[in-house]
Amino acid sequence: MPAWVCVTCGVQQPDSAEPPAGCPICLDERQYVGWEGQRWTTMADIAREHSNELREEEPDLVGIGMTPAYAIGQRALLVRTPGGNVLWDCTSLIDDAAREEVNRLGGVDAICMSHPHFYGVCVEWADAFDARILIPAADRQWVQRPSPRVELWDDEVSPVPGVTVARIGGHFDGAAVLHWPAGAQGRGALLTGDTITVVADRDWVSFMWSYPNLIPLDEATVEGIASRIERFAFDRVYGGWWGRVVVADGPAAIRRSADRYIARLRGARPAL
Repeated sequence: MPAWVCVTCGVQQPDSAEPPAGCPICLDERQYVGWEGQRWTTMADIAREHSNELREEEPDLVGIGMTPAYAIGQRALLVRTPGGNVLWDCTSLIDDAAREEVNRLGGVDAICMSHPHFYGVCVEWADAFDARILIPAADRQWVQRPSPRVELWDDEVSPVPGVTVARIGGHFDGAAVLHWPAGAQGRGALLTGDTITVVADRDWVSFMWSYPNLIPLDEATVEGIASRIERFAFDRVYGGWWGRVVVADGPAAIRRSADRYIARLRGARPAL
């Protein structure tokens, strides 16, 4: 039986002879059902028109996307460490070339995602590399394809030695970030997906309940997100798409972005 993949969000569903009636992730107000209605495909069908693309973002950090872009269009990140490799976020495809190259790079020991929109075909990736899938317990209801590889965690987990994944909430209750102290040549990197999203002006970030539907977060939640990451030392921030990177002084970018967001919620007018 095929494991159906939602065409709009790219998240894989449980094996079934017939596709589900609807995608729970897209039916949620943070996402949307495609304008042509609910459509399903399979990873095999996706592979006929798409392939994985791997790019080095910096030493020991490899971006993994899809070409042409698919569904939400995010790219994953493979963090390589002496204690094992972590796949941060996921795509809707794993092809033979990507499997071979990731194996050459040391494989995948654990898969962690920023939030449910980026779950992709995480079970396919985990099966390919005999990896654990670490999901915040707060987001257990959003796990679409169950697997014995899924392990639930609460507020913080270390998928491999020296790497921390922390739940900071906001976009989803379990929305998380990954702290990689060895990143950015030892200055530290924060991988955020769009738990904290890097915007077009890469000196800034933003925070939303729903990005496609433009539903904001409240003041207390935005302040909570900004405060929770202050304990981490880092310089660079990697968002969820190619090129969305705060290249330096990431903590300052997050703090001033949170302050600006809160000021606008309070009705402050931007300076002319």
